[in-house]
Amino acid sequence: MSKQVLIIGYVWPEPNSSAAGSHMMSLLRFFKAQQWQVEFASPAQVTEHMVDLVQEGITRRSIALNCSSFDEYIKTLQPDIVMFDRFMMEEQFGWRVDKYAPNALKILDTEDLQCLRNARHEAHKAQRQLTTNDLHSELAKREMAAILRCDLSLIISSFEMTLLADTFKIDSALLHYLPFMVDLKARPKHTPEFEQRQHFMTIGNFRHAPNWDAVLYLQQIWPLIRKQLPNVELHIYGSYPPPKATALHNPKTGFLIKGWADDALEVMKNSRICLAPLRFGAGIKGKLLEAMITQTPSITTAIGAEGMHLDLPWPGAIADDMQQFADKAVKLYSDKKTYQRAQSHANEILDRVYLKEQLEKLLINKINDITKNLTQHRQANFTGQMLKHHTMRSTQYMAQWIEAKNVNKNR
Repeated sequence: MSKQVLIIGYVWPEPNSSAAGSHMMSLLRFFKAQQWQVEFASPAQVTEHMVDLVQEGITRRSIALNCSSFDEYIKTLQPDIVMFDRFMMEEQFGWRVDKYAPNALKILDTEDLQCLRNARHEAHKAQRQLTTNDLHSELAKREMAAILRCDLSLIISSFEMTLLADTFKIDSALLHYLPFMVDLKARPKHTPEFEQRQHFMTIGNFRHAPNWDAVLYLQQIWPLIRKQLPNVELHIYGSYPPPKATALHNPKTGFLIKGWADDALEVMKNSRICLAPLRFGAGIKGKLLEAMITQTPSITTAIGAEGMHLDLPWPGAIADDMQQFADKAVKLYSDKKTYQRAQSHANEILDRVYLKEQLEKLLINKINDITKNLTQHRQANFTGQMLKHHTMRSTQYMAQWIEAKNVNKNR
């Protein structure tokens, strides 16, 4: 039987701009593959790089924050499944879904744990190690509450699955491990050989704080590499480069800000090495997955590789020290045998962790199981039910207060 699926997006999907956009598109296509009706709604402004959802057979709808117009919309649509794109959308619209479409299965796509990324960012700015206090932030309380209010949350990283269980004591019945679903049949059958590739590269949306920090860190690392390889270049790609990024473009040192890439896989496969010195962040990194797909070895940090490769050898090198990072990059760039050995590790990781067909099968089974036993599933989640109780619904009352204020202002 066909279902009606509503996705409430924090932003409109941009698969060529970010890993989050690619992940969202894989989920939308998964829902469509079940022969379900899919609608994507968002309060965000449209953007130049957003995907054409209509071409994908997906309807789209603009919605407003803190506005009761959503109530009539959700009451009329009566979706079978509502998926929130990040916890902020559950905060805004979850209580309205509970009220006007109470039988809808509520799924939260966390993308990555915002509280983890934020905690690491704060620790990084303070130049200290991450602490338990950093993790137990106001943001974490909000994000954990959203997870508990939903019937199922999609968690992209094995590290984050462990963190949710061990640190935040979230019941495993509410969580589902879902890394990027990669169509491995579509991966390039042939990629350029060692001798045909040249230069280093990195890629990432400049608006994403961990990516911008990595570019600034590369400014410090690059002279250490260039000293040993004076003729190589670093090509830095990404959407939405601000003036402060383009100002770093320096042909004399080979530090080149390339900006938007029409085809990320194309520029990746023609580069010899992908550099990703990420000092904070969460989730799993799209650029490093694309490097594996294109057989491009990568140098990253422990945070960059986190949750991406199980216990399998990394297809490149992992280093947190700046000089070690540079030395490993130079060795990998210069030594063909080391390079080919790194390449050989990529396919095993892809097959073990990211196989689309296997991940889709597990996801549809999970959705079907919860749907069949939704009442019992919700009764077993007493904390979630408690968080929906009227005394806990501050987000609802705040939204209604803002709406009333806006109405009075416009009179």
